[in-house]
Amino acid sequence: MNIPFSKVPLGGNEYKYIDEVLKSGWLTTSSKALRFEKLFSEYVGVRYACAVNSCTSALHLAVEAAGIRKGDKVLVPSLTFTASAEILRYMEADPVFLDVEYGTGLISPSVLKKALDKHPDVKALILVHYGGQAPLMTSHEGDGILDICRQKKIILIEDAAHAFPAKFNDRFIGSFGDITCFSFYANKTITTGEGGMLVTDNEEIYKRAKIMRLHGINRDIWERFTSNKSSWEYDVVAPGYKYNMPDVNAAIGLAQLEKAEYFRSQRQRCASFYYNELKNVPEIDLPVCAGPLENHSWHLFPIIIKPGAKVTRNDFIQMMAGESIGTSVHYKPLHRMTYYRDTYNLVPDDFPDTERIWNGTVSLPIYPGLKDDELNYVCGTIKKIIQ
Repeated sequence: MNIPFSKVPLGGNEYKYIDEVLKSGWLTTSSKALRFEKLFSEYVGVRYACAVNSCTSALHLAVEAAGIRKGDKVLVPSLTFTASAEILRYMEADPVFLDVEYGTGLISPSVLKKALDKHPDVKALILVHYGGQAPLMTSHEGDGILDICRQKKIILIEDAAHAFPAKFNDRFIGSFGDITCFSFYANKTITTGEGGMLVTDNEEIYKRAKIMRLHGINRDIWERFTSNKSSWEYDVVAPGYKYNMPDVNAAIGLAQLEKAEYFRSQRQRCASFYYNELKNVPEIDLPVCAGPLENHSWHLFPIIIKPGAKVTRNDFIQMMAGESIGTSVHYKPLHRMTYYRDTYNLVPDDFPDTERIWNGTVSLPIYPGLKDDELNYVCGTIKKIIQ
């Protein structure tokens, strides 16, 4: 068998919607992007959505619209992709890196409380829903992540690159924080090839993000060039960026959105298979699902090879590749990356649980098209290599 780490699920209306865009003669941002925004915002239960060309762009727009500026401190987990922190440096703000909870890979309320005691002057938290699940967001006792942010007047920006469609209790991720950013990169839970989405209930944040998305121009490009009115006039009201999502990408996103829950349920099937087949393998720790399986988007299924196993993580990856099984690592922590390590004098001892995860983590293939016999081959190969 040849099993890649990730494989894009297609077969819906992608070709139909792309053909409609091509026949329209208007390939950049237009009606398909508008519809994608509308349907996506309705899906997650939020007032506004702004389609962009990447989740990194969405995060950049989020911190800019939230008023994060030079010298501001923002909490960020070290166990994340660099985009979660680099967008702060665009604004000359400073990330304050946090350890995460072993098992889930998430910032927990206890981690957040300790960080705020140590850094009472932070302005915001970038909360990463690692792997596709949310931490404790709210509770009756008022000690969830959102509760704490509200009590401390901390801006909550959610990096939900892994977390569509994920829920906490009966609410979709995207309907909690001040701003939430999603990724539609090629290997994400739904894809536009390249793309992202910023969502918010705050009208002022939405308006700012929408203007900054396209050069700081105060009129949408399709309105300027497709209107039957004679007015061509527009104004540049801020030094913005070039972050809009073209209609070709949005067309793919619309088709993927139609099957988002089916895709999620099929990834859950894969996760359940792994749990059942690998639960008695003592050399590995399986990811902890903090809530119901149905609330998890299952973007990742990261196992951790324990220190006492007969193979190292790196050897394991090579041996799996030798059996034609793709894997990945999520993530090499930011405190180990040269730029962040040297700029902020970071040392591994300050991130004990992140280090435990990093030293053994391997992400297994998990995508809707994986068949049971392929999953059985993956699990059998893991047991053969590691036991």
